[in-house]
Amino acid sequence: MPHFALIPDESLHTILPFIMLLNPKSDETTMLARLEEMRTQAYVCVGAYDGDRLIGVSGLWIMTKFYVGKHIEPDNVIIHPDYRGQGIGEQMLAWIFEYGRSQGCIASELNCYVANKKGVRFWINRGYDIIGYHFQRSL
Repeated sequence: MPHFALIPDESLHTILPFIMLLNPKSDETTMLARLEEMRTQAYVCVGAYDGDRLIGVSGLWIMTKFYVGKHIEPDNVIIHPDYRGQGIGEQMLAWIFEYGRSQGCIASELNCYVANKKGVRFWINRGYDIIGYHFQRSL
């Protein structure tokens, strides 16, 4: 049975192999630089551990928006391929919800790529509703 804990700030770099699985076209130097910037913007990350081995991660953002109030946003949720299909994602989500409640959050929302059909199905099966589109453009 895995255990879950916030990854200490000084150990956040240990999530990079997971981040690279989600961003295979990016280089690790760029991802590390972005992580360093995110650390200054209230980013935290929960780890799923099998003993001392990191087997899953989810970045977390807590923020307040007019339309939803104070909420927690899981970001870049990934379980190591060797551990998928064992309910660890579900357990991590339960931990995230409890952590969010402990921080005064009243909801959770997230982004999921349209092309990520398994991810879309995962989030819908966990009670998330699709409420809009996520737009992006370069500046």
